[in-house]
Parts: sequence; structure tokens; C-alpha cells
Amino acid sequence: MAFISDNVARMIVTRFAPSPTGYLHLGHAFAGITAHDTAKRQGGRFLLRIEDIDRTRCRLEFEQAIYEDLAWLELQWEQPVLRQSERFDAYRAALTQLQSQGLLYPCFCTRAAIAAEIARSTEAPHGPEGALYPGTCRNLSGSDPKECVESGTPYALRLNVKKAAELAGALQFEEHGSGPNGEHGTIAVNPLPFGDIVLARKDTPASYHLAAVIDDAFQGLTLVTRGDDLFAATHVQRLLQKLLTLPAPAYAHHRLILDGQGRKFSKRERDVTLRDLRGNGVTAENVRMQVGL
Repeated sequence: MAFISDNVARMIVTRFAPSPTGYLHLGHAFAGITAHDTAKRQGGRFLLRIEDIDRTRCRLEFEQAIYEDLAWLELQWEQPVLRQSERFDAYRAALTQLQSQGLLYPCFCTRAAIAAEIARSTEAPHGPEGALYPGTCRNLSGSDPKECVESGTPYALRLNVKKAAELAGALQFEEHGSGPNGEHGTIAVNPLPFGDIVLARKDTPASYHLAAVIDDAFQGLTLVTRGDDLFAATHVQRLLQKLLTLPAPAYAHHRLILDGQGRKFSKRERDVTLRDLRGNGVTAENVRMQVGL
């Protein structure tokens, strides 16, 4: 459970933001309960957001199951629920704002081409999300990029992180939980280890980083509670908040729920779901005890 110090804004506004790409598991239960109880314990507000940007993997049956599972866990959230698939205009506006600052560039590299370039390099730098993009398209000049875009060549929009960091200046964020290495308090921001992150693709109108900061601001969040596997992402998201002149919430990262092999629960691994537990007669109180609440 995240414990919040007295200097956090009095009205706590938290959220739980699952993606309807599968059924929820125990890790989701812990994250949702933590956000919910943190707000309710201090008379705050608990919001629900459905992160359904990936239209190829998101399904309405999984979204409906989210509502059923959270109700079974006895969580209460405000209406209406925010669905990211209804927020594409806001993401496009943010991209236009960053473009006007000269911070975005089109990248025409395929994933295979990037992997091959990294493999050829003997000193490919790595960041929190793996090997960094080598910057192949960052300095394309002349009419080539424009002609490629106009011809319909697939591309992604990348953020020139070094340029963006120089423009933003020194930044920090407040951590009221605990990062993976015990980080707590005022944290200096360093987005450079992420390299030039993708903010949008042809088939994905906004990356997780971009959509999250826009919607956190839109929903008026004062505190983001989430697993400590997303602690590093806060550096990039704090940079985007500054560039887009968005308010910065406090953060409270929490431990992950692990299985018997020390692995975090995952939809892809088809771990036991809340739906399974509910069908087998497990109660919400049993779930709280199982995740250590």
C-alpha cells in the first residue's frame, strides 16, 4: 500500500488505467486496490481510465470484464470512465504543439532495420527500455523527409530528447512511494537514457508516454500510483509535461506482485486471472490477503 505524506495536495485524485487486451490478474488487483484505497483513505477521488489506443489488440469483452472484476473487488470509481480511443484529437493537438517547437522528426526506419543497425554497432547504448535508437533519421535534411511523408512511406514520430531536455531545463518530480532502488522524495529528472522515444505511429496515434501525461492532466490527477516497473518512465513523462505546459502530479510507485518463480504476472503468459478466481469462488477479501493487503 502506498502511504502518502502530509505535504501532498489535500484532495487526492488517483486513477487506475488498465488496457483491455486481456483479463485482469493479481497484479492488476493490487494496483487498482492501492490507487482506490489511497484516495478513499484520505477522502479523495478515484478515477478509472481505459487505455484502449491499440485497436488491434483491445476488445470490448475485455473492457466489460474490467468493470466486472473491479466491481467484484468492491472498488468504486467516478463516472464517466475515460476511454483513450475517444481522445485522439487531444493527442494530435499535443503532437502539433511539439512539432511547432521543432522537437519531433519523422523516422522511416523499420524495427528490423533498427535492430540490424544496433547489431552492427559494437557500442550500442542501452536505456531502461533496451537498446537505444541510433538516431538514423534525426538529421535527415533537404526534401527527403517531406517527400517520404507525402509519398505515404510509413513512419513514426520521434522526440529529439536531447533538444527537448535542453529546452525544458532542470526538472524534478516528487516520489511518495518507492522506486525499484528505494528512491523517495525529490527526484532529479534525466530523460536522456531513453533516447529519442516514439510518440506516435501510423497505426498508433499516441504512445503510452504521450497519452498518459495528457490524460493524467485532463483528469486532474494529483497522484499517480503504479508499479515500480514504470518508475523510470516518469523521467520521460515529466519532460513531456514540461514541454506541453501540463501540471505535474506526485508519484507513488509500489512493489510488483510476483508469482512463485519471482516473475511478475502477465497477460501474455496467461497467468491466472481475476475472472478465474471469481469463478472458483474466491472472494475479494481472499484476493486482498493473497496480494498482501
